[in-house]
Amino acid sequence: MQINVNTDRTIDKHQGLDEHVESVVQGSIGRFADNVHRVDVHLSNENSQKQLDGGNYCMMEAHVTGYAPVVVHEHAVNLHQAVTQAGNKLKRALDSALGRLADKARRDAPPLDIDPASDKHLTSGM
Repeated sequence: MQINVNTDRTIDKHQGLDEHVESVVQGSIGRFADNVHRVDVHLSNENSQKQLDGGNYCMMEAHVTGYAPVVVHEHAVNLHQAVTQAGNKLKRALDSALGRLADKARRDAPPLDIDPASDKHLTSGM
């Protein structure tokens, strides 16, 4: 699984941040590694000029084989907290999305054994 970390100009990107993001993503969705081929993580601080708390933003986009990308967003007081909470959201979202795919694959079409004589709404070849 490939993990791409993207930041805007408001975030100082460094090796420790990349390692934290990768460990959170691997820890949260590592069990989906067979289905997820890439995760894009976007980090920013929306209130960098105002110096307000809660402006740290993390968006994670998981590219799933055979399914539309799964995207989650999170705002938090600090960047590490935003990444951790977004990882938890992504885990729940992937669990739900991949669970639906598995249910759809397991479901069989119901048999269509209809006896025309027993159903008065069907027309016979008169």
